[in-house]
Amino acid sequence: MNIVILSRNANLYSTARLIEEGQKKGHKVEVIDPLKCDIIIEKEKPTIYFNDRYLDYVDAIIPRIGASVTFFGCAVVRQFEMMGVFTTVTSDAIIRSRDKLRSFQRLSKAGIGMPKTVFTNYSRDIEQVLSHVGGAPVIIKLLEGTQGLGVVLAETKNAAESVLEAFNGLQARALVQEYISEAKGADLRALVVDGQVVGAMKRQGKEGEFRSNLHRGGSASIIKLNHDELKVAMNAARALKLPVCGVDMLQSARGPLLLEVNSTPGLEGIEGATGRNIAKSIITYIERNKK
Repeated sequence: MNIVILSRNANLYSTARLIEEGQKKGHKVEVIDPLKCDIIIEKEKPTIYFNDRYLDYVDAIIPRIGASVTFFGCAVVRQFEMMGVFTTVTSDAIIRSRDKLRSFQRLSKAGIGMPKTVFTNYSRDIEQVLSHVGGAPVIIKLLEGTQGLGVVLAETKNAAESVLEAFNGLQARALVQEYISEAKGADLRALVVDGQVVGAMKRQGKEGEFRSNLHRGGSASIIKLNHDELKVAMNAARALKLPVCGVDMLQSARGPLLLEVNSTPGLEGIEGATGRNIAKSIITYIERNKK
């Protein structure tokens, strides 16, 4: 098969591992920067032009599109879909997962447990907003934040008011979320491929840090998910129509609570923590579905 990885850097761990596993299984794997593609829209024959050639020979794509290039990156994925090319994640699913508010609404409708969350249109009644999530401390998240950026822990009512007023002044939309103290700065990341959990790790934030992201100095270790945690991960992937994704959860006194679903999860942390060959699972998923 001719497999294209849509990535801006072939040297990134996740991209390099997918190349390695694809080539091991005898496929031709190519990395293409989606921002350097031209989308050719014409009657009956949509195509993509890249580096002096038409990409009409591609069998499958693996989108590895960063949040900052979602709009054009998803336009390229959509064009491949119009050409009948198989994709591990559809353009609609990526857009859906990148919109935190939209994804939370869908996940809530699917009956998946989450921390109490409030979204308001620049409300000045901040005390009322805080009461909806049980009062301070609270987590305040920018809708567009990734990798722990744009996430603030407000430990008091005054701190929450200051943060929300600052965000409102910048016209930056934010979610206010219940703080789960019993999680103690840790969360779970489950990697789902083709509807099944193929690896899971527990991420622990460094001392004094409530965010557990590995990019922010957190550590990771392998964990075996219980029945409820497996169910949340698989149901969340199904609700957002993401065959390949990372599902982040908190362990709470009332069971697992979903934090976020990532449509292009990194492989380095979870392969390192679990010893599982996640990249191979993704290539196998393409083979199974392309056939």
